[in-house]
Amino acid sequence: MAQVCFYLPDEEQQRLLQRATAQGLSLSKYMAQLVRREMKTGWPEGYFQHVLGSWQGDLERPPQGDYEVREEL
Repeated sequence: MAQVCFYLPDEEQQRLLQRATAQGLSLSKYMAQLVRREMKTGWPEGYFQHVLGSWQGDLERPPQGDYEVREEL
């Protein structure tokens, strides 16, 4: 597994550390999750199970009105 070193302001490092700690993760694991999430392509995990087929209710087509009468060419 590759290692990456980068620099950021102390305030941002503290915020990252707080978020990692809140999730029970080391800073390294938390950063790896962020990178994987940002680099991910395609549909989000569980998209089709949670979005498609989850519609509840009826679909109604509203009245369409009358056709527009136009002048002949």
